[in-house]
Amino acid sequence: QVQLVESGGGLVQAGGSLRLSCAASGRIFSRYVLGWFRQAPGKEREFVAAIRWSGDTTYYADSVKGRFTISRDSAMNTLYLQMNSLKPEDTAVYYCAASTAMYIPAQAMGVANRYDYWGQGTQVTVSS
Repeated sequence: QVQLVESGGGLVQAGGSLRLSCAASGRIFSRYVLGWFRQAPGKEREFVAAIRWSGDTTYYADSVKGRFTISRDSAMNTLYLQMNSLKPEDTAVYYCAASTAMYIPAQAMGVANRYDYWGQGTQVTVSS
């Protein structure tokens, strides 16, 4: 059983930065994949970034490459998403998710139904 609690959302101007955190409770094994998804009003949930808890693999959506960085602190059981150069189109509710699968290849980390546990979400609003 994994519980995920996001924090760090807020209102920021375009070009600004935010860092999201996701505190995970329960045992997080190195094979687990943790990721960030987002959902804007009237749109489907979309993948943002993911990391294997071992730290050896990260995967990003094309829309955030070069602007967002996913990382984790395994000692603190915390996942992060550093978001720089934010754009109004980044406005969404951001969700943390965890997959307990035995193995997920990088190219499959963006598939939402691979994830077993989800947080409640944190709102990010980018003003123009």
